Amino acid sequence: MAPSGEGDSLIMQNQSSAYVVKSGLFTTVQDDGRFGHQRIGVPVGGAMDGYALRAANALVGNGPRAAALELTLAGFALRLDADALVAVTGGGSSPTVDGCPLPAWRAVFVRRGAELAFAPAASGCRAYLAIAGGFAVPAVLGSRGTHVPSRLGGLDGRPLRAGDALPVGAPEPAAAALLAKLRGEAGDAAWAAPAWGVSPHALPAYDDHPVVRVTPGPEYERFAPDSLRLFLASAFVVSSRSDRMGYRLDGPRLELAGAGAGSLLSEPVTAGTVQVPPDGLPVVLMADRQTTGGYPRIAQVSEADLPLLAQARPGAQVRFELIGHAESRQWLLAVRLEELMLRAGIGMRMREETERYG
Repeated sequence: MAPSGEGDSLIMQNQSSAYVVKSGLFTTVQDDGRFGHQRIGVPVGGAMDGYALRAANALVGNGPRAAALELTLAGFALRLDADALVAVTGGGSSPTVDGCPLPAWRAVFVRRGAELAFAPAASGCRAYLAIAGGFAVPAVLGSRGTHVPSRLGGLDGRPLRAGDALPVGAPEPAAAALLAKLRGEAGDAAWAAPAWGVSPHALPAYDDHPVVRVTPGPEYERFAPDSLRLFLASAFVVSSRSDRMGYRLDGPRLELAGAGAGSLLSEPVTAGTVQVPPDGLPVVLMADRQTTGGYPRIAQVSEADLPLLAQARPGAQVRFELIGHAESRQWLLAVRLEELMLRAGIGMRMREETERYG
């Protein structure tokens, strides 16, 4: 598959389409983000749970930058006009094909005309649906991902609607070979899956009430000692006003030390930056965050733990654990190494299928 920065060339290779039957609560096309433009105020965006997106792409033989769908909770349904190889990862909803439960974290052959739908799940917030070949919407500034506030990317820069048609690119040879094998095994069934998939041991430690590791933010020492204690000792509740731009947290109000201590110039922010606005209730900036902000930054969520936060639904309780910068980097390196090993293992399985059925 061509990388997402190659614009519309992938659409010229399009072989099939996927049709939205039900739009769901908030479903968008997403990839790993729009890089290199923050200096002119264009946010990075991209998937909220990057690990789940990359795992889904790996399972169907796509590159890590391929575009997939990000589903918020449940209610989404899709119909394919050609046989396809798909993978569902993340949380928040349970996939079905024509009403039959579908395994997650595994490559799955889905027969042409079948309806792939998503029912409510007991936990989690966001599921990811990847298809071999990727969703071949046009790239905008090097990304196919949707940034709704600025109406960039995806399908007209907006959430999906019933009746939308999404072009699908051509699958890689290994994915095509696996699709052919599973088609033969399916017989008259609407779907079939291989025996292998992502091990539960390789999944992030998803939790309905996660403990998220943070490092001190640039203004950490400017907060009152009691507020620092409360920040690390209290459970904060994810507000229903949270979205892809930021998670608003309800709980103890945090205060800066000294009168007028909150006067700040606008400074750079990134995914996981924990800001404290004048009302004292922290906000964790997420995928669609702005590029700069003027509120004091009490902490920075470790990048390795962002998937845990992305899967916290409104009403979930979040606690923070303070770690050092070196420890945060070590955790991230360990996660990236595990991802490389996962992709290598899936690639080996894919090559075996190519040798036997390619």
